[in-house]
Amino acid sequence: MLSEKITVAVSPGKVSLRPREHTVFYVKYALTVKKALRSPRFQRFIRWMLKKENIAEQSVKTVQVMVFPFRKKNGKGLAGKWKSRGKVLIYPKRAESCQRLVRKRGEETARSYIRNRARAALMHELLHIKYLSDEREVRRLTKEYFLTFIRHLDTPSSDVSSMMKMLFRR
Repeated sequence: MLSEKITVAVSPGKVSLRPREHTVFYVKYALTVKKALRSPRFQRFIRWMLKKENIAEQSVKTVQVMVFPFRKKNGKGLAGKWKSRGKVLIYPKRAESCQRLVRKRGEETARSYIRNRARAALMHELLHIKYLSDEREVRRLTKEYFLTFIRHLDTPSSDVSSMMKMLFRR
Protein backbone atom coordinates (compact mmCIF):
# COMPACT_ATOMS: atom_id res chain seq x y z
CA MET A 1 0.00 0.00 0.00
CA LEU A 2 1.21 3.48 -0.86
CA SER A 3 0.34 4.92 2.56
CA GLU A 4 3.00 2.73 4.18
CA LYS A 5 5.63 4.24 1.88
CA ILE A 6 4.98 7.81 3.08
CA THR A 7 7.61 9.08 5.50
CA VAL A 8 8.95 12.40 6.77
CA ALA A 9 12.54 13.16 5.76
CA VAL A 10 15.12 15.90 6.33
CA SER A 11 17.91 16.73 3.90
CA PRO A 12 21.27 16.36 5.67
CA GLY A 13 22.61 19.62 7.10
CA LYS A 14 19.36 21.58 6.72
CA VAL A 15 18.35 21.56 10.41
CA SER A 16 21.41 23.41 11.63
CA LEU A 17 20.80 26.22 9.13
CA ARG A 18 17.35 27.11 10.53
CA PRO A 19 16.24 28.96 13.65
CA ARG A 20 14.47 26.69 16.16
CA GLU A 21 11.02 28.24 15.58
CA HIS A 22 11.31 27.58 11.84
CA THR A 23 12.30 23.98 12.48
CA VAL A 24 9.29 23.48 14.77
CA PHE A 25 6.98 25.06 12.16
CA TYR A 26 8.32 22.86 9.34
CA VAL A 27 8.14 19.65 11.39
CA LYS A 28 4.47 20.38 12.21
CA TYR A 29 3.88 21.17 8.52
CA ALA A 30 5.45 17.85 7.45
CA LEU A 31 3.40 15.87 9.96
CA THR A 32 0.19 17.59 8.75
CA VAL A 33 1.08 16.70 5.15
CA LYS A 34 1.93 13.10 6.04
CA LYS A 35 -1.42 12.70 7.78
CA ALA A 36 -3.29 14.19 4.79
CA LEU A 37 -1.50 11.95 2.29
CA ARG A 38 -2.09 8.84 4.40
CA SER A 39 -5.80 9.49 4.99
CA PRO A 40 -7.89 6.48 3.91
CA ARG A 41 -10.14 8.58 1.66
CA PHE A 42 -7.17 10.05 -0.22
CA GLN A 43 -5.43 6.67 -0.43
CA ARG A 44 -8.56 5.09 -1.99
CA PHE A 45 -8.62 7.93 -4.50
CA ILE A 46 -4.92 7.50 -5.35
CA ARG A 47 -5.37 3.76 -5.85
CA TRP A 48 -8.30 4.49 -8.19
CA MET A 49 -6.28 7.12 -10.10
CA LEU A 50 -3.28 4.79 -10.51
CA LYS A 51 -5.56 2.00 -11.74
CA LYS A 52 -7.35 4.32 -14.16
CA GLU A 53 -4.01 5.55 -15.53
CA ASN A 54 -2.57 2.02 -15.60
CA ILE A 55 0.33 3.02 -13.33
CA ALA A 56 1.77 0.24 -11.18
CA GLU A 57 1.74 1.15 -7.48
CA GLN A 58 4.97 -0.86 -7.15
CA SER A 59 6.77 1.71 -9.31
CA VAL A 60 6.72 4.00 -6.26
CA LYS A 61 9.31 2.88 -3.74
CA THR A 62 8.95 5.78 -1.30
CA VAL A 63 7.15 9.08 -0.82
CA GLN A 64 9.21 11.43 1.31
CA VAL A 65 7.55 14.46 2.85
CA MET A 66 10.49 16.80 3.14
CA VAL A 67 10.70 18.98 6.24
CA PHE A 68 12.26 22.03 4.55
CA PRO A 69 11.39 23.85 1.31
CA PHE A 70 13.39 23.52 -1.89
CA ARG A 71 14.21 26.49 -4.13
CA LYS A 72 14.94 26.00 -7.81
CA LYS A 73 17.73 27.96 -9.48
CA ASN A 74 15.17 30.48 -10.76
CA GLY A 75 14.17 31.20 -7.13
CA LYS A 76 10.75 29.56 -7.29
CA GLY A 77 9.69 26.95 -4.75
CA LEU A 78 9.09 23.35 -5.67
CA ALA A 79 6.01 21.44 -4.47
CA GLY A 80 7.17 17.98 -5.49
CA LYS A 81 9.67 15.97 -7.47
CA TRP A 82 9.63 12.53 -9.11
CA LYS A 83 12.95 10.71 -9.13
CA SER A 84 13.35 7.92 -11.63
CA ARG A 85 14.23 5.30 -9.03
CA GLY A 86 10.69 5.36 -7.66
CA LYS A 87 11.15 8.16 -5.16
CA VAL A 88 8.65 11.01 -4.78
CA LEU A 89 9.59 14.09 -2.78
CA ILE A 90 6.95 16.51 -1.45
CA TYR A 91 8.19 19.93 -0.29
CA PRO A 92 6.53 22.55 1.95
CA LYS A 93 5.80 26.17 1.18
CA ARG A 94 8.09 28.68 2.87
CA ALA A 95 7.03 29.70 6.38
CA GLU A 96 6.68 33.33 5.26
CA SER A 97 4.21 32.33 2.53
CA CYS A 98 2.14 30.38 5.05
CA GLN A 99 2.13 33.31 7.48
CA ARG A 100 0.88 35.64 4.73
CA LEU A 101 -1.84 33.15 3.85
CA VAL A 102 -2.96 32.91 7.50
CA ARG A 103 -3.14 36.72 7.76
CA LYS A 104 -5.03 37.02 4.48
CA ARG A 105 -7.41 34.02 4.61
CA GLY A 106 -7.31 32.61 8.14
CA GLU A 107 -5.77 29.59 9.80
CA GLU A 108 -8.31 26.98 8.66
CA THR A 109 -7.99 27.99 4.99
CA ALA A 110 -4.21 27.89 5.30
CA ARG A 111 -4.33 24.36 6.75
CA SER A 112 -6.69 23.25 4.01
CA TYR A 113 -4.35 24.76 1.42
CA ILE A 114 -1.33 22.95 2.90
CA ARG A 115 -3.13 19.58 2.83
CA ASN A 116 -4.51 20.07 -0.67
CA ARG A 117 -1.25 21.42 -2.08
CA ALA A 118 0.47 18.22 -0.92
CA ARG A 119 -2.29 16.03 -2.36
CA ALA A 120 -2.12 17.80 -5.73
CA ALA A 121 1.70 17.57 -5.68
CA LEU A 122 1.56 13.82 -5.05
CA MET A 123 -0.99 13.33 -7.84
CA HIS A 124 1.21 15.40 -10.15
CA GLU A 125 4.37 13.43 -9.38
CA LEU A 126 2.62 10.07 -9.71
CA LEU A 127 1.34 11.09 -13.14
CA HIS A 128 4.95 11.79 -14.17
CA ILE A 129 5.56 8.03 -13.93
CA LYS A 130 3.42 7.54 -17.04
CA TYR A 131 3.82 10.92 -18.74
CA LEU A 132 7.53 11.38 -18.05
CA SER A 133 8.32 14.69 -19.69
CA ASP A 134 4.88 15.78 -20.89
CA GLU A 135 4.45 18.56 -18.31
CA ARG A 136 1.42 20.04 -20.05
CA GLU A 137 -0.49 16.73 -19.92
CA VAL A 138 0.57 16.09 -16.32
CA ARG A 139 -0.70 19.53 -15.28
CA ARG A 140 -3.98 19.04 -17.11
CA LEU A 141 -4.55 15.63 -15.53
CA THR A 142 -3.50 16.84 -12.09
CA LYS A 143 -6.09 19.58 -12.24
CA GLU A 144 -8.75 17.16 -13.50
CA TYR A 145 -8.03 14.49 -10.87
CA PHE A 146 -7.73 17.00 -8.05
CA LEU A 147 -11.08 18.52 -8.98
CA THR A 148 -12.61 15.02 -9.00
CA PHE A 149 -11.15 14.33 -5.55
CA ILE A 150 -12.18 17.61 -3.95
CA ARG A 151 -15.71 17.48 -5.38
CA HIS A 152 -16.30 14.23 -3.50
CA LEU A 153 -15.46 15.85 -0.16
CA ASP A 154 -18.23 17.47 1.84
CA THR A 155 -17.15 20.91 0.66
CA PRO A 156 -19.34 23.79 -0.55
CA SER A 157 -18.81 24.62 -4.23
CA SER A 158 -17.52 28.10 -3.35
CA ASP A 159 -14.74 26.50 -1.26
CA VAL A 160 -13.90 24.13 -4.13
CA SER A 161 -13.66 27.07 -6.53
CA SER A 162 -11.49 29.06 -4.12
CA MET A 163 -9.10 26.13 -3.52
CA MET A 164 -8.80 25.43 -7.26
CA LYS A 165 -7.85 29.07 -7.85
CA MET A 166 -5.28 28.97 -5.05
CA LEU A 167 -3.67 25.76 -6.29
CA PHE A 168 -3.91 26.15 -10.06
CA ARG A 169 -3.70 29.90 -10.66
CA ARG A 170 -1.41 29.60 -13.67
